[in-house]
Amino acid sequence: MKKQNLIIALLLLVTGVASVQAQEDRTKGIINSYLHGWEYGVKAGLNIGGMSPLPLPREIRSIDGYSPGLATSIEGNATKWFDEQKLWGLTIGLRLENKSMTTKATVKNYGMKIINTNGGELEGLWTGSVKTKARNSYLTVPILVNYKVSQRWKLVAGPYVSYLIEGNFSGHVYEGHLRTPDETGKRVDFTGESVATYDFSDELRKFQWGVQLGGEWRAFKHLSVHADLTWGLNDIFKKDFETVKFAMYPIYLTFGFGYAF
Repeated sequence: MKKQNLIIALLLLVTGVASVQAQEDRTKGIINSYLHGWEYGVKAGLNIGGMSPLPLPREIRSIDGYSPGLATSIEGNATKWFDEQKLWGLTIGLRLENKSMTTKATVKNYGMKIINTNGGELEGLWTGSVKTKARNSYLTVPILVNYKVSQRWKLVAGPYVSYLIEGNFSGHVYEGHLRTPDETGKRVDFTGESVATYDFSDELRKFQWGVQLGGEWRAFKHLSVHADLTWGLNDIFKKDFETVKFAMYPIYLTFGFGYAF
């Protein structure tokens, strides 16, 4: 038993020494990278915004309600500084983020494909109330130019590309009517507790791209706070999706904090 305990103690000692050595090697690597103009960091934040047409089309008569929902963002990044003063640099990141919203609107002749209670579909133009819930998860790669205004303040700007990991864009219509196939066609009324659902999740585009603009304030040596605006430049729906007649763009403002190694 004593021999067995001795072997276990030796294994723990070797493991501890190896762990300390690995930690020292990582620390040396980070310091060496820093001396050569590289800086690494992680960021986390909350996204507030929505997916909206620009400008609002005539089909949307009013926005009656809005909730951003809980949308988070987690990012790891690397920055290469190009000068000794570290005024100009380039950041490449990998971000996992959610973009969500819940809206209520009053619309007229709004393109719609609804699902009947019997599972069938009706497509046409909806006039009445619409409630939409959207929650999309993206893997995003931002490529940003950095400029340090001062030792504490930094501005960033550049493009980003996103891949849709999981998407949901659905809701229901109520207190109105659907004309199919067009505004002069057959009218189907929904009043009182009568509602019909819709789901455009399968029509969401897999790849998004846009621009990002923001600023960062270094509160302490390693800790910072930031605000970033991301503006999508292509429609969230696929090119061949024709039910919604206008393009919708994701526009979000992110507030959060970061840690620089």
